Amino acid sequence: MRQNLCGMIFLALFVSFVACNAPPVPLDDIVIEKTFVPEKCDRAVKSGDFVRYHYNGMFPDGKKFDSSYDRGSTYNVYVGKKQLIEGMDKALVGMCVNERRLVKIPPALAYGKTGYGDIIPPDAILHFDVLLLDIWNPEDTVQIQTYYKPEKCGRTVQVSDFIRYHYNGTLLDGTLFDSSHTRMRTYDTYIGIGWLIAGMDQGLLGMCVGEKRIITLPPFLGYGENGDGSDIPGQASLVFDVVLLDLHNPKDSILVENQVIPEPCIRKSQEGDFMRYHYNGTLLDGTFFDSSYSRNRTYDTYVGKGYVIAGMDQGLLGVCIGERRRITIPPHLAYGEEGTGTKIPGSAVLVFDIQVIDIHNPSDTVQITSSFKPESCSTLSKKGDFIKCHYNASLMDGTHIGSTHSYGRTYDVVLGAGQVVPGMEMGLKDMCVGEKRTLVIPPHLGYGERGVEGEVPGSAVLVFDVEMVGLEEGLPDGYMFIWNSDVSPDLFTEMDKNKDGKVEPSEFSDYIVRQVNDGKGRLAPGFDAHKIIENMFSNQDRNSDGQITADEFKLKADESPAHDEL
Repeated sequence: MRQNLCGMIFLALFVSFVACNAPPVPLDDIVIEKTFVPEKCDRAVKSGDFVRYHYNGMFPDGKKFDSSYDRGSTYNVYVGKKQLIEGMDKALVGMCVNERRLVKIPPALAYGKTGYGDIIPPDAILHFDVLLLDIWNPEDTVQIQTYYKPEKCGRTVQVSDFIRYHYNGTLLDGTLFDSSHTRMRTYDTYIGIGWLIAGMDQGLLGMCVGEKRIITLPPFLGYGENGDGSDIPGQASLVFDVVLLDLHNPKDSILVENQVIPEPCIRKSQEGDFMRYHYNGTLLDGTFFDSSYSRNRTYDTYVGKGYVIAGMDQGLLGVCIGERRRITIPPHLAYGEEGTGTKIPGSAVLVFDIQVIDIHNPSDTVQITSSFKPESCSTLSKKGDFIKCHYNASLMDGTHIGSTHSYGRTYDVVLGAGQVVPGMEMGLKDMCVGEKRTLVIPPHLGYGERGVEGEVPGSAVLVFDVEMVGLEEGLPDGYMFIWNSDVSPDLFTEMDKNKDGKVEPSEFSDYIVRQVNDGKGRLAPGFDAHKIIENMFSNQDRNSDGQITADEFKLKADESPAHDEL
């Protein structure tokens, strides 16, 4: 019994010793040690999958007998189709991309009793350090994962569309092989007509501008068995992280979206009109490229005359003053394949949010609308009359320019004397005291292309709400002074107060002022009386010696019977 007990103890120790010093692998199956497992495993190898992997092959003593790294090429093979030794076929099943395994394979599942030439001896246990880089299956299709989609998606990519997009291209293990971002230029192409690899032609369909998606392609929908140069190996799955920036079709015309249409719409733009408008210009993805607001100045141009890009020429027709609209313009109606350098890339769709400030035509005249006319309106303003009026002035979009009410005085002007812009001259004629009018004055009858710095923009249509509050009848055309009664036959003698036979400037001035004060004569209203009298004296002082003699002194009636003025 004691001997049996000792034997049992010895057997237990022997088994323990054997367990501690067991061979590297069992003789009947593989042993797998997972040395690295990625956190994310979207897919694991199944029988029938095609895989690409790197490996180092070693004997148990660490001696290397083969390596894909040394050859500079992955090992590419179908799993479970007896293209590998049986142990490796088993070892690869369940692996994830970027997973690393140390696999120990017994001879029976490797090269058995015969070995493999001079490389693998008979009955050799093999160790493989395996890194999986790629998985795909002949039944795979394009995989699409959308991770951002804009709320508004009015249009999606269809066959024959032209698109601009950015992308990062990686292999399935994350190795970057290309990026449009690093080139700082979008990839621009037609869809569905063979300009792209088949998988991208499929994967980009249905995208919205601004959408971001990951497109995974099996190699037979990518670059196939041969790959693409040194960056994309043969039989490689490809992963594209794509953001769509632009989308149009060569058949597209402009798209107009009305945002604000004023009521009433007093005028719509037509071909040949001149327009002032503000705009914000962006690309289709919202990238800003220009704004008239930032320059604090409207964009001023003729419409329908080729002064702007073709799409804008179309989009600006039929708009009302004060209207806001969005105009989307395809590149063939904008800046085409070349773009405009750094701000507008080639083949870019443009979006303009416009606000129309005013419209006029070079053939326009002053628009006069009488809002109030007194019952008694017999005396009408005419050339030469001195009038007093109040006004409020604005631009067509309602921007206030000025008002006599804020100045606390009337606006006084002599009609026909060039004291106001031509449009105001026209608008104030044939008006009676108490009448109220609205005058719309085109810029060629206002302040023209230059405007008034700090007050009136160039090429601006002006709106004046005018009320005439006073009118003093002017003199006949060409006269600055007339007699209200018969002229004295002793006019020169009456002027020559000191009776020296000469009329000095002071004698002349005193006499004329006295005649005006006595109501016997009239000076042209609205002008400086002293200046008028100085000019009258100069006209009589024919030799310019500063005094008038009897020989020099003549009435206008003596020169032209139709007039009665000095």
